Formats: sequence, structure tokens, C-alpha cells
Amino acid sequence: MAAAVQQKTLRTPSELVDANLVSGNRLPALAAVAARYAVAITPAMADLIDAADPNDPIARQFVPDARELEQQPEESADPIGDDRFSPVEGVVHRYPDRVLLKIINACAVYCRFCFRREMVGPGRGGLSASALAAAFDYIRGDPEIWEVILSGGDPLVLSARRLKAVMARLSAIAHVKVLRVHTRVPVVAPERISAALLRALRTREKATFLVLHINHPRELTAKARAACARLIDAGIPVLSQSVLLRGVNDDAETLGALMRALVECRIKPYYLHHADLAPGTAHLRTTIDEGQALMRALRGRYSGLCQPTYVLDIPGGYGKSPIGPNYLGEDGAIVEDFQGRAHRYPPRHP
Repeated sequence: MAAAVQQKTLRTPSELVDANLVSGNRLPALAAVAARYAVAITPAMADLIDAADPNDPIARQFVPDARELEQQPEESADPIGDDRFSPVEGVVHRYPDRVLLKIINACAVYCRFCFRREMVGPGRGGLSASALAAAFDYIRGDPEIWEVILSGGDPLVLSARRLKAVMARLSAIAHVKVLRVHTRVPVVAPERISAALLRALRTREKATFLVLHINHPRELTAKARAACARLIDAGIPVLSQSVLLRGVNDDAETLGALMRALVECRIKPYYLHHADLAPGTAHLRTTIDEGQALMRALRGRYSGLCQPTYVLDIPGGYGKSPIGPNYLGEDGAIVEDFQGRAHRYPPRHP
């Protein structure tokens, strides 16, 4: 693990060197990466990193890598087409019954595979008062919008006071019935899940859900588990979303352990995302075939509660599609079980 318990968020390559998370000879290369993409590693995550392991799965998620400056032709600054479906600043309206509200462009940590990495970082701030008002007007003006998803950035880096104000304004919109919060905070900064933040998240009028972004079982520390329990005990259902990442969770044992650990914490695995075509992330992406093989390895060997939906966010803004393995033969009459045995349906009887 890290040489010493960290007391502050590490934000520069020099601080990573001082914390013994990377060697000094990497400083020039990492400084070039940090000049383009934000760096932040919270104490909770820094303390999990085994600096002696060159393939540490926590480090791969948060420590910058020189390969991030190697952009592939298929990669894009807006890989899932947010801009194309943004009718007003801060709102993404891709599906008829729900919108994404990006209220802040900062995060507690900066993942090296982030699909919004060109848009988030320190000093990027959030929506101005006028932009936020326009976003609420847009949501208020479309009665088909049933769900609002708070995203960013990470909405839980907001103060409890600001978050409560946003939740209250959304709750006042009659046709909005569900509020969903996407966040990494309960894992990467569990101390932020305070009584005040819980009060801000809860609304009497609407159903509130929280979707936790987590990729490796080691992230579920005792403090993270306690933070998740505080949310669930406060009446806020928690689901999870993970990104399939090479060298982090691309083996069945690790992925299965993560899903089991989540279910043990009363968190329902929701999505396993195929990594997006964000710039400089090719070294972290698997193939779809590899992802489908992993889903096959989970099926039948792990509880149905432990099965996320493997999805691809189609480049260009066309939305998420399930891309899990198919167990039906081409004629639809042969179905394969989890051990690879073929069965005819309906069965033929003598």
C-alpha cells in the first residue's frame, strides 16, 4: 500500500512522487499528462495503492499514465455524443422519459478512463445560476420527463446546502417522479456521506436512487461499506455501475468478487459498461468478446443478484445497448446452459 497514510487529496505528479506512489523518473511524462487531464487521488484511494505492484488495479484507475497522450483514430473528446443531445447547457436529453443534469464539472477523484475527461477538472465549476435556471425551465417544460439523473462531474462534491436546493427544485416539478444520483463519493471520500448530505438527498415527494461507480472489490473498504450503509439505512436504494477495465477487473474472479461484495452491502449490481472511446484510454479497454466471455463466466456460477447488464454506449449519442452473450442458437430452438451444454426448446419427446 502507499508508504504513509495520506491526509489530503493528491493533485499533481509531484505530490504523487512525494507520496511514494510513483518514482521520480516518471515525473516529466506524468507532468505532460497532467497538463491535459485532471489528477486527483483522495486519501481513501491513495492508501489502497500498492506502489510496489506495477499492475496495482487501484493505481491503474487513478494514477496518470504516459499512454494517455496516445490518441487512437476512433477515440473522441465526446465519445457518447453528449453535445448532440444537449438542448440547453448542463442537460443531456437522449431518452424520452429521462434527462441527465450535469450540475458540476468537478470530481473527488479523476478516473484515467473517464469519458468526460476533456470537460471535467479543478476550476471548471458548475452551472451558473442562469444556466441552472434554464435547465430547470427545460425540465419543467417537458411533461414526458419522468426521471432526472444528477451527474457531472460528481454531484456529491457539492455542499449539502447546494445539493438540497437542487433536489428541492427538482422535487417541485410535478411530472418528475424519480431522482437518481450518479457518484463515486461513498467509496473515494466516504466521510462526505454525512447526516447533512443524507438529509439533502432525501425528498418526501420523489423516489431517490443512488448509483455508485465502483470497479474493484478493494474499493469497498470498511469506511466505504459504512457510508453505503448510511445511505441505504436512510431509505435511499443504492445500485452500482462498473466499467470493464483491462488490468483492473477483466477476470472472472475479480469481477465476481466485486459483484458479491456489492450484494453483501445491499447494493444491486446494475451496469457493467464497456469502456468508452475516450482519448488516450486504449490501454485500459478490453474487447467486446472478452467482456462477453466474462459475463458467461459469471452466469450460473454467481447468484442472479450478482449479474449486471453488460452495455455499450454507442458512439455518437445513440444510447446504451445490452451486449451480453447470446445463449440461443440461430434458429431460436437451441438454448445453451451456463455449463455450455445445448438444449432444444421446446424439448422433443419420444
